[in-house]
Amino acid sequence: MRMREAIVGAAKVMVVCGAAAMAVAACEPTVRLAAPDKPIVINLNVKIEREVRVKVEREIEDVINENKEIF
Repeated sequence: MRMREAIVGAAKVMVVCGAAAMAVAACEPTVRLAAPDKPIVINLNVKIEREVRVKVEREIEDVINENKEIF
């Protein structure tokens, strides 16, 4: 009788451990990597516009300094 109770007790422990393992495996977070639907756009127009503006302003200052009699 004791042997049978030990086997039944061990079987219960194994069932509980198996159920716990399945529960933990089911709750495991899923990581998915996917490419975006739309392409990534980086807008660099602001920097180029500022650079052109600074160059033009410097050229205007040079022209004014060279031709002070006009202004």
